[in-house]
Amino acid sequence: MEVVIGLEIHVQLATRTKLFCPCSTDYFEAPPNTKTCPVCLGLPGALPVLNEKAVELALRVALALNAEIQEVSQFDRKNYFYPDLPKGYQITQRAVPLARGGFLPLSVEGEPKTVRIRELHLEEDAGKLIHTETRTLIDFNRCGVPLVEIVTEPDLRSPREAREFLRALRTLLRHLEVSNADMEKGELRCDANVSISVDGRPGTKTEIKNLNSFRAVEKALSAAIEYQKERIARGEAVEQVTFGWDEGSDSLVVQRVKEEAHDYRYFPEPDLVPLVVTPDWIARVRAGMPELPWERAARWAREFGVPVREATALLAEPIRAKYFEEVAKAVSNPKAAVGWVLSELWPYWTDEEPPVSVSDLAFLINAVEDGKIPRAKAKEILENAAKGNERIADLVRAAEAAILRDEESLRAIAAAVVAENPQAVADYRAGRTQALGFLVGQAMKKAQGKADPKRLAQLIQELLRG
Repeated sequence: MEVVIGLEIHVQLATRTKLFCPCSTDYFEAPPNTKTCPVCLGLPGALPVLNEKAVELALRVALALNAEIQEVSQFDRKNYFYPDLPKGYQITQRAVPLARGGFLPLSVEGEPKTVRIRELHLEEDAGKLIHTETRTLIDFNRCGVPLVEIVTEPDLRSPREAREFLRALRTLLRHLEVSNADMEKGELRCDANVSISVDGRPGTKTEIKNLNSFRAVEKALSAAIEYQKERIARGEAVEQVTFGWDEGSDSLVVQRVKEEAHDYRYFPEPDLVPLVVTPDWIARVRAGMPELPWERAARWAREFGVPVREATALLAEPIRAKYFEEVAKAVSNPKAAVGWVLSELWPYWTDEEPPVSVSDLAFLINAVEDGKIPRAKAKEILENAAKGNERIADLVRAAEAAILRDEESLRAIAAAVVAENPQAVADYRAGRTQALGFLVGQAMKKAQGKADPKRLAQLIQELLRG
């Protein structure tokens, strides 16, 4: 058996206005039904006008994914009746999408993988239903918000791969500045198709709609795979079912059965002319493209020695990636900045703005690298600065003044540690150099953390060699 997964990802584009009307897209905390007009409500006589900025953002995504942009694409009507769709149809692109082909590189558990893209097209979002115990309410504020839909080829082979693909795509979208891609706000949503191939024969697919978290994608796909495996094991046919995912119970919920494209009665949108994308327009978009995440990771590896795994974590948030790069450029040892930003600073970074400035963190890192204060003391300083209003420079100077620098005292501590730990001394002399770290740690304990660990290491090594 082979699991085959394909994804359809809907991304809200970060435009100020909707795809076909001048209504604001800043709807998230707005009072219900206040960001609407005759166009997005589909009132008689209202005509759509295409948002040029939405097209440019979609082109940016297409270029980043190495897709082939169609010089001429067109809009279609996808007809279906649902309470949150006021027109009774959705304007989308089906026959001739904006772009075809392309790929996204990613890493799954350290292994490189490339997922092919089938197509990329523009469409408008629907409204939102709010369910209560007694009724269902409708908020049309989201109607008409521009979406770019990215459809993959069935190249994914596990729920883990699907999750990591979405992570990589979200990172790309944020670095392209085309979307915040906040899954909790519905700015990045995913429909997943999964089937199980038996003896090389394609299986019947099941679909899971509107997954809005990485956890939901992985859990829902795992449940759908189990559902299909159980039916196959019993000798039963797998039905073409569309599921929803219930986060509360971690279970699949059947929504509809055997839905086909012809059920939507697609036909060309009569109120919009074909979309023509000229080579000059593409060139302008390409010229304004920011550095792509994998390009930035490769540069960091060259300039700062950042490993792939750490680069992936740093790049997940563009603001934090920018912060790290500024810190790395400001310190004597750029590689040290990786651990300080990822491991030490991030637990305190809860808002959009960093808890300490670039210059302050660089000052702290350099103080450690120059041997002015021990790392343990520096971590304590960072915590105090991140939680309060104390300045790192003042805390470092105070800590530096308290450091034990008397050579006679340091030599006495080193000699005592060597005398008290014969096994570690023997290990070091036998070639197990990690024993030095243990000895330095014991020396720092004796000094109550108030000594220069580099100088203690030098003194201990002198005694070990002697």
